Amino acid sequence: MRDETVARNYAETLFELALRNNALQGYGDAVEMVAKLIEEDSKFRLFIETPRIDDADKKNVIKKAFEASLPKHVVNFVLITIDKRRQRLLRSISQQYQVLFDAHIGREHVQVKVARPADDATREVIAEKLSVALGKEVIPNFRVDAGILGGLVVRTGDTIYDGSIRRRLEGLRRRLLAADLPTDSGEAATAETEFKLQNLDN
Repeated sequence: MRDETVARNYAETLFELALRNNALQGYGDAVEMVAKLIEEDSKFRLFIETPRIDDADKKNVIKKAFEASLPKHVVNFVLITIDKRRQRLLRSISQQYQVLFDAHIGREHVQVKVARPADDATREVIAEKLSVALGKEVIPNFRVDAGILGGLVVRTGDTIYDGSIRRRLEGLRRRLLAADLPTDSGEAATAETEFKLQNLDN
């Protein structure tokens, strides 16, 4: 099973637990805190993820570090990931949980590709227009790709909206290649005929 699918399954389990305990935001913040620590602290990440360290030692450290500050169910969830050797997926699990949470409250993250960095005002306008178009609050994640030349490429889920200048130019090129354009000899003949017609009365 792919890591992304496994992370999604774990995130769904934690999300259902959070729903039952009316703690969607709190559980999300808690698992994100653990994931951030793993991401930002290389020593902690190595300790948690290396197979050479006994799982019991890892679990004791997790308990000491988080039992006083995080919900009990979230701490137990992290301990289970250690038992199942899935702790390296905690960052992905946290991201997947956030996706579920956003969908639950009618908010959606979309990928927006632009040709050059957008200023804050432009980002706000894009976010507002996308929110209106999709009928929900949109949080755009911007990425610069000079190859699109201009315009936007928006990806939401499995759907891509390509409004880039590159796509428009490619479309124009295809239409030109498909068009029945006159040959040079045809153009010359047309010009000669027009000249004769213009000079009939001369």
